[in-house]
Amino acid sequence: MKQIIAMGGGGFLMDENPLLDDFILKRAKGRESRVCFLATASGDSDRMLVNFYTALGPRCRATHLPLFRREHSDLTTYLLNHDVIYVGGGNTPNMLAVWRVHGVDKVLEQAYEAGILLCGLSAGALCWFQTGVTDSFGGPLAPLESALGFLPGSFCPHYDGDPRRRPTYQRLIGEGMLPGYAADVGAALNFVDGELVEVVTSRPEVGAYRLERREDAFHEERVPARYLGEAR
Repeated sequence: MKQIIAMGGGGFLMDENPLLDDFILKRAKGRESRVCFLATASGDSDRMLVNFYTALGPRCRATHLPLFRREHSDLTTYLLNHDVIYVGGGNTPNMLAVWRVHGVDKVLEQAYEAGILLCGLSAGALCWFQTGVTDSFGGPLAPLESALGFLPGSFCPHYDGDPRRRPTYQRLIGEGMLPGYAADVGAALNFVDGELVEVVTSRPEVGAYRLERREDAFHEERVPARYLGEAR
C-alpha cells in the first residue's frame, strides 16, 4: 500500500495539539515507528530539528536526514530503513533542487513504492504533487512546476492561513492549472495508492477543498472531513 498524508499546515511545527501527528503514527507502528524527519526546506533548521525531537522523540524512534551537513553516504539504505518519512516546511523549490542534487527524489520514489508512509506539511505536502501554489519565489504567490508528481494534480497549503491563497489558487485553476486540493492549517489529506481516502482535521472548523476548472472558471467544493478530537 502506497500512502501519503499531506497537511495544509499543523503537526508538531504549527499545532497546539498532537492530533495530526497521532494520526500519522497510528498509520505506521505507533511508538515503534521509525520516523525520519527531512528539514531540507528550512536549510536543516536547528529550531525545526529541536521541535521534532521534542514533540515526536518520546513517541517514536526518531531520526533526521541532514543534507546541508550531510552525514550519510548511502541515502538509499538509510531512508528505506524507516516506516515514516516526515517532511517539514520552508522553501519548496530549494528543497526539491537539493533533493535532486543528492538523489533524494529517487530514493523517495523507492520509499513510496515500498510502502513507507510519506507525509509532511506546507512544502512537505506540496512536494508530492505535480504542481501547486507557493510563496517561495518572493513577491506574489506563484505556480510551482515540476514537483515530485507522486500524486496527480495540484495542491495549495495554508488555504486559511494566508488571505492571498484562496483567490490565487482559484484564479490559477480557472486559467488552466491542473485540478487538485487545498488544505487549511490543521487539515490533512490521506492518499492511498494515489486516491484520496480521507480528510482529517485537528480542529473542527478547518477543512480541505477540491478545485477544478469547469466552463473556463474554477469550481470549489469542500471535502467531507473527520475531526480527530471526537475520538479522544
